[in-house]
Amino acid sequence: MFTYIKESIDELKNNVTLPSRAESSNLMVIVAVFSILFALATWGVDSLFSKLIQLYFSNIIN
Repeated sequence: MFTYIKESIDELKNNVTLPSRAESSNLMVIVAVFSILFALATWGVDSLFSKLIQLYFSNIIN
């Protein structure tokens, strides 16, 4: 276990590089746009299913 932790720390120190500020900003915008699009798609599907369920139950009751 200690060997794994030591190797992980060495890996982080020697082989991992952080992206530049500009690249981080670009990636943040991409993630934000896709998050908004996914939220809108989820809202749309939820609204559609809600309408379908209301229609179904209104037809059963009448």
